[in-house]
Amino acid sequence: MAVIAPAGDRITDVAGITVGHHHRIDATARVADPESPGAGWATGTTVIRIDAPSAVCAVDVRGGGPGTRETDLLDPSNTVQTAHALVLTGGSAYGLAAADGVMAGLEALGVGLPMDDQGHVVPIVPAAVIFDLPVGSWDRRPDAGFGRRALAAATVDVAVGSVGAGAGARAGALKGGIGTAGTRIADGPAAGVQVGAVMVANPVGSVIDPATGLPWAATALDLDTYGLTPPDAGDVARLGDLVAKQTVLNTTIGVVATDAALDPSSTRRVAMAGHDGLARAIVPAHSPLDGDTIFAVATGTVHPPQPDTVPPGMNRDVGLLAEVCRVAANVVQRAIVGAVLAAEPVAGIPTYGDVLASAIR
Repeated sequence: MAVIAPAGDRITDVAGITVGHHHRIDATARVADPESPGAGWATGTTVIRIDAPSAVCAVDVRGGGPGTRETDLLDPSNTVQTAHALVLTGGSAYGLAAADGVMAGLEALGVGLPMDDQGHVVPIVPAAVIFDLPVGSWDRRPDAGFGRRALAAATVDVAVGSVGAGAGARAGALKGGIGTAGTRIADGPAAGVQVGAVMVANPVGSVIDPATGLPWAATALDLDTYGLTPPDAGDVARLGDLVAKQTVLNTTIGVVATDAALDPSSTRRVAMAGHDGLARAIVPAHSPLDGDTIFAVATGTVHPPQPDTVPPGMNRDVGLLAEVCRVAANVVQRAIVGAVLAAEPVAGIPTYGDVLASAIR
């Protein structure tokens, strides 16, 4: 049964953002290996719907092997500054077809850039993919139907773990998945602003330090947040054996959203800051084999009063932006770690709970 992220700690706490998943996972799914091909279905699609008229969108791509759609459109120097949905999906480049279904679904609802006075619209639907083709049969991957069903399922309730685009994800030697996190900033120039993230963890690197069996550089406060404690030596040794045998699968993708009012360049800065959280959670990150991509959305509904001490010629919202970026890195990190901790077994890939049961309080 899918785990639902609690209110107050999810991307959908940003008003106007909803998330929907669609996936297929067969009980007979098998991971491909040198001796035999994969079998069955183990893949999916996640759609982040944006229902905010003033939303600004941006993207930052850091991995050396990205699979993306409409990312050039989100360059702050270009004309279109928004999106109506964002697609995160399995299936490698084949999975980009899921965005066609999202476009069709939005068009049927009349959602998109208005093109004339006859109701014609063009939905803007950027997308990014993970490489999960060896998990299950190579030719069983998301298509337009996956995208349309994920769009139809979008709600404020966010399921996490081995769902949606995280269905076939692996995180180093362990099962990966999808996670979310969110925070409302309490004070300072960004007081009252909400920031959240949803991330699909499928990296070449590891989210768990094989020397400790815990998230990288986790503090005592981090362990309290994740509900973890140092595991026993036998469990850590088992993780080490798995790491020595792991195969290369790649790419962590996701979305950071805030209700702050930001311009396109500042929104891109939020996407860039999200990669700081990715690099804290995954070692190594941004490798030539990863396609690490983070989208950012600023819905534009909250703009706290800003100090009048900013020198002329600087971004007047620099204090607001700095706080949103700081929190963006934190929620991305927590969403990635949470994805691995919430993952359930798929195709025989071991989960964190399977291997390091003694670490779970």
